[in-house]
Amino acid sequence: MTTFHQLTATTLDGQLVSMADYAGKVVLVVNTASHCGFTPQYSSLEALYKKYASQGFVVLGFPCNQFGKQEPGDADEIARICHINYGVSFPMFEKVEVNGTTAHPVFRYLKNELPGLLGGRIKWNFTKFLIGRNGEPLKRFAPPTAPEKMEAAIVAALEI
Repeated sequence: MTTFHQLTATTLDGQLVSMADYAGKVVLVVNTASHCGFTPQYSSLEALYKKYASQGFVVLGFPCNQFGKQEPGDADEIARICHINYGVSFPMFEKVEVNGTTAHPVFRYLKNELPGLLGGRIKWNFTKFLIGRNGEPLKRFAPPTAPEKMEAAIVAALEI
């Protein structure tokens, strides 16, 4: 059986990263898009990341173009939008698919562990998955859930 820490993903700049690098941290995995009504959540995600990073919290952004073609750009454009428009400093990964037969293994795993209301599918951009320090998926948040509304769950996970 696969665990979160056994998975890997490639960053926007092409570096293969093991999720084991985040063992001992509370992780928030988010499928993102630069041209979505929820894109302003980048700012709140960054604020949470900065506020709790020293306590072992990290946000991992995974751009996705499956919903309304709202992430059409290449890695350089995605990086520019994230950094310039929203000040994103948390790790961003290459564009992935989150549903279907070509869904990235991170999202196949998370959807299996926390299936949500659509029976294992992701509804839209900015679906968020909170993962505990031990790699156990703890909670799934719907796209409209503002990051600041997740703060209590993040704090609780950090205290475990």
